[in-house]
Amino acid sequence: MSRGKKNPRWYFSLRSPYSWFAYRDLKERFPDVLDAIEWIPYWEPDAASEQLLADQGVTLPVMPMHRAKNFYILRDARRWAHARGWTVTWPVDRAPHWEVSHLAYLAAEEQGRGREFVDLAYRARWHQGLDLAERATIAAIAAELGLDASLADSLDDPRLRARGVECLLSAYHDDAFGVPYFVHGREGFWGAERVSAFVATLRGETWDGTTDAPFAAPAAGTRARQETDA
Repeated sequence: MSRGKKNPRWYFSLRSPYSWFAYRDLKERFPDVLDAIEWIPYWEPDAASEQLLADQGVTLPVMPMHRAKNFYILRDARRWAHARGWTVTWPVDRAPHWEVSHLAYLAAEEQGRGREFVDLAYRARWHQGLDLAERATIAAIAAELGLDASLADSLDDPRLRARGVECLLSAYHDDAFGVPYFVHGREGFWGAERVSAFVATLRGETWDGTTDAPFAAPAAGTRARQETDA
């Protein structure tokens, strides 16, 4: 993967609910953009990937998640999903190992089924509450796509491991510090709330600043009156 690429792209994670939200917005509202941009996976690397990154002088800005932040994300994601009318089944990550699913994505992508893999992986995680670190989960997705069950063993392939590290290096050089993260030219956009801002920039339009709000907030004057009445 060339670090000099100028094509628009997004860094997504199969772990993050916000990445899933962004994916759904792109799929349902801007499918043409989803088709036009480059998809690059980003995840918390295991020790082996960390060492390969360190060999190139790179440490990703990934920090262990504080308990308070984890519970905030849980509440916020449920609030966001409820506002959009989406159903979420919160998964339990018993032994998180994100190479299992993200390297499997790269293997599926090489076979022309990467996007379908992402769709089924999000369904497995956020609708069925399945653990994407379980190889059986990945094997089931592979079977549904008509791919070999060996997709679940992608993390054992040194070539795919190297490809994965290249994805993480690309994120590092694009200054991506979280997901979803969108890049167009020199502009970066972080978060599910920036989908339409990215799309507007991509299309040479002006972002309205409100399109991605997950719920309709009352006007400032209305809110002030409500607080006064209270």
